[in-house]
Amino acid sequence: MKLLFLWAMSSLLLAACTPKPEPLHYGTDECDYCRMTIVDPQHGAEVITQKGKIFKFDAIECMVHHVQKTGPDQFGSFWVNDYTATTGALVDATTCTFLISKNIPSPMGAYLSGFEEKTAAEKFFQEKGGEVFDWSEILKKLGE
Repeated sequence: MKLLFLWAMSSLLLAACTPKPEPLHYGTDECDYCRMTIVDPQHGAEVITQKGKIFKFDAIECMVHHVQKTGPDQFGSFWVNDYTATTGALVDATTCTFLISKNIPSPMGAYLSGFEEKTAAEKFFQEKGGEVFDWSEILKKLGE
């Protein structure tokens, strides 16, 4: 019984120590890649390093370029705004679906948007055209 309790407590403490994304402060936070002010709640992004340092971005493409420049193994988690959300909340980029569509501009001109739900990305693809990608594919695409 004591062993089970110790295991549960250590698991809880470990989970509590896992860094979580910070809310983006639109209109005041600055992009850590291009230095523009973060203003668009549909395209913002964050990464958290293995050591817990948070980098904020005004566009998903800025985050991807920063990750490629620094090396993906330096980071513990990747976060993006869901294009369809109205709250500006960040979602796990590694499970998102991405759309590049010339009909949906993004702050740095890559026309890149992230969607928490694949069905939402497919709906926008049907309406706006473009190309659909998962996380690993978008890293490759923007690395070309």
